[in-house]
This record gives sequence, C-alpha cells and structure tokens, in this order.
Amino acid sequence: MRLLIVHQNFPGQFRHVAKAWSQRPGWQVVGIGRETAPGMPELERSGRLTLIRYKPHREVGKEQHHYLRRMEEAVLHGQAVARVMLKLKARGFTPDVILAHPGWGETLNAKDVFPDARLVHFCEWFYNAPAGGNGLDPDWKGADIGFDPEFPVSFDDRARIRAWNALHLLNLENCDAAISPTHWQKAQHPKAYLDKIVVGHEGIDLDGLGPDSQARMTMPNGAVLKAGDPVITYVARNLEPYRGFHRFMRALPEIQKQHKTCHAVIVGGDDVSYGRAPGGGKTWRQAMLEEVGEKLDPARTHFLGKVPYADYKRVLQLSAAHLYLTYPFVLSWSMLEAMATGCVVVGSDTAPVRELITDGTNGRLVRMFEQESLAECLGEVLALPAAERQHMSNAARRRVTTFDAARGIRLFEASCLDRNALDRKRA
Repeated sequence: MRLLIVHQNFPGQFRHVAKAWSQRPGWQVVGIGRETAPGMPELERSGRLTLIRYKPHREVGKEQHHYLRRMEEAVLHGQAVARVMLKLKARGFTPDVILAHPGWGETLNAKDVFPDARLVHFCEWFYNAPAGGNGLDPDWKGADIGFDPEFPVSFDDRARIRAWNALHLLNLENCDAAISPTHWQKAQHPKAYLDKIVVGHEGIDLDGLGPDSQARMTMPNGAVLKAGDPVITYVARNLEPYRGFHRFMRALPEIQKQHKTCHAVIVGGDDVSYGRAPGGGKTWRQAMLEEVGEKLDPARTHFLGKVPYADYKRVLQLSAAHLYLTYPFVLSWSMLEAMATGCVVVGSDTAPVRELITDGTNGRLVRMFEQESLAECLGEVLALPAAERQHMSNAARRRVTTFDAARGIRLFEASCLDRNALDRKRA
C-alpha cells in the first residue's frame, strides 16, 4: 500500500495516522509539507517515512484583487505541490491513496498527476456569512462570520469570503471522499456534498492525559500553584477574540473581586491565528491589558505564553475551572484534552461546544458575551463540592473516550482504504 499524505504544516492533524501507517509492513508513506513544516523527525531518520518539503515559487502579486489573494495563494501552493508529485511519479512512486488537508490549495492538481489515486480530503471548515444578526441573538444559526457584534461584517467582507469559498468548492468537487472532525463542522459544508463527507475526528492521545493530584507548577512571579488550588485556566494557540480572549479578560477583574484567592493561568501566543489584529501594532494581550489591566491583581494573573507540551498538560492538571470560549468555529484540541484530563470545563454556549458538553453534566455552558454570567459561572465551579466536582470530571473523561487516537486511525482508514474503490481502481 502506497500512501501520500499532504499537509502544509505536516503532519498537522495526520500525526497519528502517519505514524501508524508508516509502521505497517509493506506500506510506504510519503509526506508533503511546506519548507516550514515541523515534520516527524524520528520517523524520517528511521526511514519509515519520507517527507518532501515545497515552497511556492513566488508570493501573491501585490496588485492582485484582494478578493482573490487567497485563491492565487492556493494556486501557487497547488502548483508547487504538483511539481513535487510529478517528480515522485517520474521516480516510480504512484500512490494508492492521497490523504490531504486541502485548505491551502495543495491538491488542486493532484488528480491531474495521479488520476487513479483515491483522493481523501480533511474537510475542516467551510465559511458561511449570514445576511444579518449576531451572536447576541439566542437563535443565532450562523457560524463565525458576523457572530461577534464587536466586529461587524461589511459587504466587502462577505464578497471576499464568497470568493474564498471557491477554493473549498473545488476541493469538494475534486475529492473522492472526505472526513470532517465533528458533526457540526460537517454541517457547514454545502448540502450537495454532504454525502461525500463522513464524521471522524483525528483523535487525541488519551493515554497521555489524565488528572494528577500531585501536580504543581511555579509561575513566572514565583508563586507555586498545585492541584486543588482555586486555579482558573485558559488555553489557546494564540490569545485572540475567536477564542474569546477579550471576553475572558473583561470578566477576570470581577472574578478576582468575587474570589479573593483564585489565580488565572493563561497559555497562548501573541500572533493571530484567526480574525484580525487589534491595530496599532499591538497584540490582543497588550490591547486587553491596556483596557482592564489596572483592575487586575498582577500577583494572581499569570501569562505563560507558549509552553512545552509537558507544561501545558501540567497546567490542565492544576485547573479547578478551565475556560474554553470560542466563536462557532473549528473545535480546538485543547478542549478535548482538558476534558480528558478531568477538568471541569466552562465552555461557550456555541454549537461546536454543545456537541460535547451538556450543561451541568460533564461541564458548564455560558453565553459568551454575558460577562456577569461568565464570572458567576466560574465562581460556581470554583465552589463545587468535591463529590460534585469529581462526578462532573468523570463524566467529561467518559465523553471524550470516543476521541481516542486509535479510534481516529480506524475512522481515517475506513475512508482512505475503501477496499471496493481500491479494487475497482486496480481491476
């Protein structure tokens, strides 16, 4: 079996399947990623996996219409990857299956090079921009675009997003099958293509996650926090509105006022993964500290920045209340990992979170834009009796058992290694 795995940030969501498949006798796994991709050094050194890095031959044209900048960027990515594929073909490598994250355009020409390969796309997201309303509406049916009333959507934004989705429509048309991580993320795609998409999360390493009553950690200011202390944790790849950072920071002064001994441990970088920067050359951390910093107790507010994975797991083990706020958007691994650790998660009452958390059973739900309710809910979680906390923690861990990496590998294999399709191809 010959497999080609394509992800601009290889391995991205394909870490577990790449590792598992590369260890199968008789299977050959080749990866393609950008020159900046982290790769899988151990597997590459062992020779079990070959990773080829690419780089687009130029940047997007400065005069390109801004509606089409993402499309031109995708074409440049697709062209660079097609050249890599043509070289592989010339060397005699023809994959049975191509598994790819198509969001950056890498597989636009995959079928032109390997027309008989089964092309399976990881359909993480399809953008939607409803004509009106915002997240203050309790009947909000949209997704991320237009959700936050603080950032209104212009006609220009909607036109740009429509053009951007042309790439995703091409990807849906080109692939033979597709996988989406959650039911809600699948539902964002056009109805005409839903039959192509199955739900299958890539999975998290449940074996490496769990509570530790002996966990302790020293903060940058020297404070030592340990499991059982009133610690509120917040984690995001980057501190930004898409993950509710601005709303948390505005609620934090009231939380600290109500609970005189609680600490807030905040993990995340200062880049922008989604949405927009605050302007003025500032990061969202700087902008929010300028807005509310004087109201915060600096001795109990700890910004750790980006941390090693071991420290990240320890932060979750310290947590007495883990805050996960998000627009209706791609669900983060961090929420699943927090639940697997046994954290009591206070999550935003948005569609992707509701798919996993039932309020009062395995976590709490709170409306994202109601600061008083957010502060009140966090206070209630900090004050939970031990038996009730343990019950909720156990329920959270049970809920994410279906997100185990081993199950994710099986789900991906079911889509990628469709035996009937492969047999027809070889006939």
